[in-house]
Amino acid sequence: MLIAALLTDGGADGFNTVDAWRFVTYLTIGYMISRGLAKAGSRES
Repeated sequence: MLIAALLTDGGADGFNTVDAWRFVTYLTIGYMISRGLAKAGSRES
């Protein structure tokens, strides 16, 4: 996703690098929360 944002020009309403980093951050936080919930629900630690 970051490479695609870097290679595109962004345009007036396009996908720029700031948006790409924001989405990657959201995806990372979501993944970390989901992994935490999965580990909290498991019997083994």
